[in-house]
Amino acid sequence: MTRSLVVAIAAAAVWAAWPTAAAPAVPTVAVQSGAAVGGFELDGALQPVRQSTVAAQVPGVVVQLAVRAGDRVAAGQVLARIDEREAAAGVARSDAAVAQAEAELANARLHAERTRSLRAQNFVSQAALDQAETQLKAAEAALAQARAGRTQAALARGFTAVTAPFAGVVLETHVEAGDLAMPGRPIATVYAPGALRAVVQVPNSRMAVARSAQRVEVLLPGADDWVTPVRATALPVADAVSQTVEWRLDLPPEISATHRPGATVRVRFTGAAAGRDAAVPTLPASAVLRRGELTAVYVAQGDRFVLRAVRTGAPVGDRVPVLAGLRDGERVAADPVRAGLAGATPAP
Repeated sequence: MTRSLVVAIAAAAVWAAWPTAAAPAVPTVAVQSGAAVGGFELDGALQPVRQSTVAAQVPGVVVQLAVRAGDRVAAGQVLARIDEREAAAGVARSDAAVAQAEAELANARLHAERTRSLRAQNFVSQAALDQAETQLKAAEAALAQARAGRTQAALARGFTAVTAPFAGVVLETHVEAGDLAMPGRPIATVYAPGALRAVVQVPNSRMAVARSAQRVEVLLPGADDWVTPVRATALPVADAVSQTVEWRLDLPPEISATHRPGATVRVRFTGAAAGRDAAVPTLPASAVLRRGELTAVYVAQGDRFVLRAVRTGAPVGDRVPVLAGLRDGERVAADPVRAGLAGATPAP
């Protein structure tokens, strides 16, 4: 007997003696019909309750960007500076216009006084006096106009320093030093921390269910528990393009303090009546397998399990309504992970 044959026989003997793993027997649960409740889930985003996008009010080159995203700012703190040379020239022109108007008013006042004196002595006509009085009033109006122009020029010069409207955090900057600022162009976005809301766009087709929902809840990033907002507000108009209505869900302050704007959240509306005497199959939430876009269950068929895709509604307590894919009375694996193992069988 050759050495290789001896090795083969020994290996076969060891393999035959190796214990085989028993196929797992997985408990099953029956699909039960329950009172139908409408509900759905949508993706939303966190937004600050108080937020302001500060824009330029005068044209010019941005000579300084004094903040970056994430910086805390005080009310009135300078966010950016715009080249003020043109605004300063405007102030100088208005100052000169005021000086000229004051000189013309002084001349018109002296002329009117002399004309009144001459008229009292009958050396000039009444028409000459009326003309002098009219010139005086015109000079006074010209001075008022010049002073208003100076005020406007000084105000425009003040707009070259873009300041924070309230104390908060810089969410985003929209320009860099050297960019050209124009009236209305955003400079920076500032928000007040500590007060956030979840914003979700609800389709018009689901507005009836959303309005009649008994509970509206928000699932925050990295959290396991759903949070009930302190206030839910639906805007009174729908978007003409997307045909959705914006819902704003104000979060509790203690929750808002630990999250940042822009994060994606999950919003669910539950508890809306789906119709009189209506019923849908329900399952324990733990029996539903979710893998990316797939939502499925393992259905017991004889001595094996078959994976079947289902469409579920919003969870109600620890149970999930099955809107499509199952019938009342069918049995599914209580543990979908074990049911997916090779050779898994329904437990008797």
